[in-house]
Formats: sequence, structure tokens, C-alpha cells
Amino acid sequence: MNMDENKEINKNEQNPNSNSKNNKRYKYKNHRKKLADSLQNENDTPKIDQNSNKENSENSENKTEKKKKKNRNLPSKLTGNEDWQIALAECIEANRISHENRLHPLKYNNSSEHKIRITPLGGLGEIGGNISVFETNKDAIIVDIGMSFPDGTMHGVDIIIPDFDYVRKIKDKIRGIVITHAHEDHIGAVPYFFKEFQFPIYATPLALGMISNKFEEHGLKAERKWFRPVEKRRVYEIGEFDIEWIHITHSIIDASALAIKTKAGTIIHTGDFKIDQTPIDGYPTDLGRLAHYGEEGVLCLLSDSTNSYKEGYTKSESSVGPTFDQIFARTKGRVIMSTFSSNIHRVYQAITYGLKYGRKVCVIGRSMERNLYTTMELGYIKLDRKIFIDADEVSKYKDNEVLIVTTGSQGETMSALYRMATDEHKFIKIKPTDQVIISAKAIPGNEASVSAVLDYLLKAGAKVAYQEFSEIHVSGHASIEEQKLMLTLTKPKFFLPVHGEYNHITKHKETAMKCGIPERNIYLMSDGDQVELCQKYVKRIKTVKTGKVFVDNQINKQIADDVVIDRQKLADSGIVVIIAQIDKATKTLINKPRVFSYGLVADKHDHAFSKDMAEVLGQFFINVKDEVLNDPRFLENQIRQVLRKHIFRKIKKYPTIVPTIFVM
Repeated sequence: MNMDENKEINKNEQNPNSNSKNNKRYKYKNHRKKLADSLQNENDTPKIDQNSNKENSENSENKTEKKKKKNRNLPSKLTGNEDWQIALAECIEANRISHENRLHPLKYNNSSEHKIRITPLGGLGEIGGNISVFETNKDAIIVDIGMSFPDGTMHGVDIIIPDFDYVRKIKDKIRGIVITHAHEDHIGAVPYFFKEFQFPIYATPLALGMISNKFEEHGLKAERKWFRPVEKRRVYEIGEFDIEWIHITHSIIDASALAIKTKAGTIIHTGDFKIDQTPIDGYPTDLGRLAHYGEEGVLCLLSDSTNSYKEGYTKSESSVGPTFDQIFARTKGRVIMSTFSSNIHRVYQAITYGLKYGRKVCVIGRSMERNLYTTMELGYIKLDRKIFIDADEVSKYKDNEVLIVTTGSQGETMSALYRMATDEHKFIKIKPTDQVIISAKAIPGNEASVSAVLDYLLKAGAKVAYQEFSEIHVSGHASIEEQKLMLTLTKPKFFLPVHGEYNHITKHKETAMKCGIPERNIYLMSDGDQVELCQKYVKRIKTVKTGKVFVDNQINKQIADDVVIDRQKLADSGIVVIIAQIDKATKTLINKPRVFSYGLVADKHDHAFSKDMAEVLGQFFINVKDEVLNDPRFLENQIRQVLRKHIFRKIKKYPTIVPTIFVM
């Protein structure tokens, strides 16, 4: 910039009202100074057009014509070097507006009065048991119907399913069941649901294939007529809902997020997800469709919170392969690999490396066999059936020619791996030359069971690969950076973190706020909360009844809550059974009462305990009133109270007491 130009600029800045052109220069002087400091110096004249020197040497007519052509697609203020700073400032402002429009969370008409209600009936405050109801005034859909597993206090309970009480109340408006993927915590309760209700099930082929297996086990083959297989990137009209299944990566094949279009706006439900750029099947998460809906405008995002505390990115499923390769290469004996039966890509990788090193494959465990063969039949993976051998054929091959793929990664006592470890399996006995790979992480609550299996395996002499390899298992859930990417792609106005305990969804809320979601636009739901959404607000409008139903798989029936509670009491405090005869006239015991106790005192103390109970009982009858002896039920209740208090004073337990008194 020459001295004359500097003088002219200074003059205009001192007198900003001289003309309109000077007004603009004054308005953008801060932009101009900043840009001038960074882009020029005393000896440098900025050049917008690299051919400007050539143009200056041409005649005036040619120069004017060329300038017109070159400036046709440039901002209006770039017609001369003296206005370049104004033009850049205008571009900066235009880009700022563009960014704000791009990031605007809602591009619909804010005057819309349409509303939608979301009611989680399971899956919040816990891991598993996922089920939610999406409804308008006219129609409703159910998203996923999952099961969960019992803890150690739920004696005789095999699985837990959601309470369907709210579904009963709105069953006339339900138009279908929508499934995100085929994990047990999303489809495990479907057969129990179908024993009471029947609605169309919309899901991808693998999910329907696995539900079909369950229906067969439960005698529901005829109900397959309700199956509605879906294609991804295609919109399906289900009542008032238009739904698109969007491909995402997870620890199971063919998982999906959902774009649920309603009159109130579009809702994105991620299901369980991770963003794996190098998945085994070569089909990464469909970020393009998520971004598409983000550009259109997303009213609300419901997103997986399971790994809310995990920094960075979740590793790709393909990162497990090299670890398998390393272990297989060095192992001279049998390889026994255990993982989740639904993680078919993990199983497929193990089989691939088994074949690489010349091993036959033995698949053990009903769920593992069923899931693997279902995916093969549907064409998700391709394996020659000749590579497989049965458990009773393993002994026919050398140890270095065998790969066993089995269930039991969670230490389940009925699993194949557990029975091998405890020497209870009919065909497979653990050998010191065996290499066991546990390619899974213990689900919260299963740590003790997994540890017990490890101990059994190590005592049997096997080598066990578990946590010492960082990439022997990778999660199927998004870590913090992937959660951020989902938030920035979809740009929701409202955010409802789901799938996890309360601490997980709270942490996910913090991540969302860092991504620009206002705290007032985030709601932390609990099971039973009915949340209403419209373009103006998100709020809880009521609470509906939810709960858990306990199932005994041995009899394939539900167990009443009070039965489970009684079992817990018996396990915690034991039971005392008393049989006695009383002479009504003398109020004395006839013969010595019989006392049996279980789970309360050691066998060697039984005699002393029985004698003590007899003395307390004798004293009670001496002081008992006549009217009490005339009412057998009241008499037994009085005996329970007296004995419970006495036992608590002695051993700090409140056992279940079962008195049988004969008044003679």
C-alpha cells in the first residue's frame, strides 16, 4: 500500500460521514486492521489477480473487457485493489451467517403445534431391557423389546423382561414394533410380548432371523406372518410415522439407527452404535444419511450412552484380528475362543485365523451355533460347512488342528466353557497345552463369575488370554468423540441420552452441552417418564407404571414378585420350622417340640438352637391368654413375633418362621 492510499484511508477514518463508501470503510475498520496486519507489510502490495500487471500494460479497452470477465464470479467489492479489505470483511460476515445457519438445530416452522410423546419402559437406570413407546394422539410404535439378566439375589430367575402394563392401556393405537438390532437386550423379550400382543415387526433380515429362532423355541412359528423385513435407506410408513433404517456399526451385524419423521419433527434414535471406519464387512456407519437429516433439521436425538466415560474413539472390530493372528501363530495345542454368541464378526475372525493355520472348527453352545448358522443361511458371512466338526469328533484330530468356538465368556454356569473348565463337559476336557481366549469384557455384575471360570481354567493348566491383550476385545459402543460426532452431524434441538445407568446419561449430557446443546434442551429420562416434545419445548408430562417381570426358563413361565422376594429372604436369613403340641388346660408343651433350621446356624449348633427355641416357646405358652389359644392364625403370628425378636437378639437375623401348633 502506497503513502497516498494510507493518507486516504486515515482521512476517511477521521471523517466517517464524508460519503457512503467511507461509511463502509469505517464500519469494517477493525476487520481491515486485523487483516492488514496479518496479510501485508510495508513492501508488499496485495494482488487479487495474478495477471493484474499484464492487464495494466494493455490498452484501456482490453483491460476493461478482461476485468469484466474476471470479476463476473467474484464479490462485488473485489473490482479494485483499494476495496479488497471491505470485500474480505463481507465474506467473513457471510461465512459466519452460513455457519450459524448450518449449525442451527431446527429448520422447521417453529409455529407448529404438533406434539409427540416418548415413554421409555426399560433400559434407563440399567444396562439392558430396552423398550420405548413413541406416540401421537392417534398412533403409537414400540421401539425394541429387550430383556435383561438377573443379579445374584434373584434366585431361580433366568431372565427379566419389561412390564407391559402401559402397552395394555394403549394397545388399540399401536401400529407396529420397530427393531434397531438383534442383541438380546433389544429383542430378547419379543416372544414373551407376542404371547399377549400381536403387531407387525419391522426389522432388518438378521434381527427377524434371530427373532424367528426364538419364536420356534416358544412354539410361535405361526406368528412369523407378522414379520416385515426392511431395507435401509428406504422410508416406511407406519401409522403417522415415516421411518428410515440407517446403517450403523455395532458389535452385531446389520444394526441400525432410526430416523423417525413425524408432524412434530424428525427424531433420530441411534440404537446401540459405534463409528467404525474399517468394519469387517466393509460397511461403515452411514454418516451421509445422518448428515442429511442434520441438514434438514432434527427435532430430537436419542443416543447411546453406554461408553460416556470412555475418552477418544472406540477401536475398530478389525483391530482384534492381528491379536488373534499372533496367538494362533504361537499356539501348538488347541485354541478355545469364547465370546458373545451374537458377535458374529468376532467369531468370523477367529474362524478365519483358525483356517489360516490349518485348524478344523468346532462350535459349541446352542446360541453360538444358532446365531452363526443363521447368519450363514442369510448370506451375511460365507463359510464352507466342511470346515466344521462336532464336539465328539474333536478327539480324532491333533490338538494343533482344532479350534473350538464356544459360549461362556460371562462365566455362565450352564455354558460350554464353564462345563469344560469344571471337567463336566461330555467331550471336551481342558489340557495343559490348551490356549483359551476370552474375547469379551465382563458385563457389570458378572465379574465374579468370569473370575471363577478363569480360576478353573488356570488350575486345569490352560493358558488364558484375557485382559493382558488390549485388543483381544473391543467395545461395540461409541466413546466420547464418536458421541460428539453424532451430535454435530445431526444437530438436534433437543437431546435425550438413553441406554445406560443414570451416571452414563448424566455424563452424555455434559458431552452434549460441550457440543452446543443448551442445558434446558436436554432431559434425563427414567423408566416410566412420559416426555412430550414439540418445536417449543421438551418436558415430562406424567409417569406411567413400569417394572420387571421375572422368568424361569426351565418352566418357560413368569415368576411372581412375591416368590422372588421370599427366595431372597430365605437366602439372606434362613428359615425355622417348629412343630409343637400344647395342652390347652395347663398351657404346657406336650413332649418336646421339634425345631428345624436351615441357613441360620451351623449343623453343630443345631441341638443348642433347638433347645433354646423350646425354652422360649414354653415360656410363651405359660403367659399366653386363653383367647389367643382359641384363634390358631393369631396364635401362630404371636409365636412368629416372639421367636423373631429372640433370634435377632441372639444372631442379628430375622429368619422366616413356620410354626405348626396343635392345641389339645
